[in-house]
Amino acid sequence: MTVSLDDATQRLIVSDVLTFETVAQNLAQSEPLIAELTTINVDLENVEHSDSAGLALLIQWLRMAKQQDKAIYFSNLPTQMQAMAKASGLETLLPQESL
Repeated sequence: MTVSLDDATQRLIVSDVLTFETVAQNLAQSEPLIAELTTINVDLENVEHSDSAGLALLIQWLRMAKQQDKAIYFSNLPTQMQAMAKASGLETLLPQESL
């Protein structure tokens, strides 16, 4: 699992899996990248699998954005993550951007 910055689009690109085993590493990778951005755009198109820890990571990114007074948007949210967000009543908290 990796989180990287696409310099051309200024998007955080999340790839592979978002699970209990990977979220701590993903959070550590994302913190300096988020600090660089004025607006945070997270592209989840390359996420192959996620569990509830992946959803918790998105919520943590929301908190970080709020603490840093930055806007955050999620694009290409996988169907599985959308279903988890809806089931837990969090779907309205995840601002989504259409590409």
